[in-house]
Amino acid sequence: MHIAIISPPWTPVPPALYGGIEQAVDAEALALVATGHEVMLFTTGDSTCPVPRKWLLAEAEGFRIGYTVPELRHVIAAYDAIAAADPPFDIVHDHTVAGPIYAERYPDLPVVTTIHGPFNEELADLYSRITPRVPLIAISTAQRLSAPHIPIAKVIHHGVDASRFPMGKGDGGYVLFLGRLAAEKGAHRAIVAARKAGVRLLLAGKAREPWERSYLAAEVTPLLGEDVQYVGEVAHEEKLRLLAGAKATLFPIRWNEPFGLVMLESMACGTPVLAFAEGAAPEVVSSGRNGYLCADEAEMAEAINEISAISREECRASVEGYFSVERMAAEHVVLFEEILERRRG
Repeated sequence: MHIAIISPPWTPVPPALYGGIEQAVDAEALALVATGHEVMLFTTGDSTCPVPRKWLLAEAEGFRIGYTVPELRHVIAAYDAIAAADPPFDIVHDHTVAGPIYAERYPDLPVVTTIHGPFNEELADLYSRITPRVPLIAISTAQRLSAPHIPIAKVIHHGVDASRFPMGKGDGGYVLFLGRLAAEKGAHRAIVAARKAGVRLLLAGKAREPWERSYLAAEVTPLLGEDVQYVGEVAHEEKLRLLAGAKATLFPIRWNEPFGLVMLESMACGTPVLAFAEGAAPEVVSSGRNGYLCADEAEMAEAINEISAISREECRASVEGYFSVERMAAEHVVLFEEILERRRG
C-alpha cells in the first residue's frame, strides 16, 4: 500500500523534546515501512524520521502551536504534494486538525484522520461536518465515549517499539512524573503522593505555554525541596534514562486523558505506572500486572510502597504484547483496506 502521512507542523518527527502526537506518527511510519508498505511523511524540514519525507516549513513552529496560518500553509502544501504524486497514494492518514477539512477539495482522495486531543464540543462540531467523508480514528474508548454522537471508524490504541527503550532496574531511588505542567496532569498531586510515601520525586515536563508557566509558579515551585525536584523539559535520551531508573511513574490525571503515551514509554522501560482511574488509564494499566489504578493520593502513596510486587518484566511484556507497534500498524492497515474497499463498492 502507498500511504501518505501528514504530521502537524508544531514539532519535528520524532520530537527532540515534548511531542506525543509526533512520537505516535514516528512509530506508525516506521512500523508501516517495516511491514512492507511505502510511506511518504509530510512533516517539517527538521524531522529525522528515516522514511521518505517532504515539507514546506524548514523548522517546526513550536512557538506558534495552534496558530491558524502556519497550519494551513503546511496542510495546503501537503495536499498539493500528495495530489501531484505519481503513482498516486492509496490513502492519506492526516494527523492535523485543519487537514481533514481542507481535504474536501480532493473528493477522489481517500483520507482518514486520528483524533489526538480531547474530543470536546469544539472538535465534535468540526468532525461532525466531515464524517463520513473522512473516517475518524479514536485513540481510546474513553475518548470515543466523550462524543458518542460522532461516528468513529475504529479505536486504535497507541503502540511503541519496546526495542527502542532501555530495560531499567528502577534503582535510581525516585519515582517520576513526566508530562506537561498543567493542573489536569497533576504534578502537584504527584508531589503529595510521593511525600506521603516518603519517596523522592523527580518532575520532568514541558512548561513553555503561559498557562503552564503560571501553573508551575503557583502550584509546583512552592512545593519543591530536597525530596522533590523539577528537572525541566528533558531531551529524549535523558527521558529514557529517567524512566529506566524510576521505581514507578506517577500519572495522577484528573481529566478525560485521550491516551497518555508516557504510560507505554514507562512500561517499555520496565517501570510500573501508578495512575488515577480516569481517561484512558484503565485501558492501559492493569492493576497488579503493570502498575496500579488508584483513587487518590493516599492510595497512590500506598501503591508506591507496594511497587516491588510488580514485575518489571511484566511491565515490558505489556508493551511487547498488545501495546506493540506491530499491532498498532496492523490495525491501521486493516482499517485502511476497509475504507478503500467501501469506496470501491
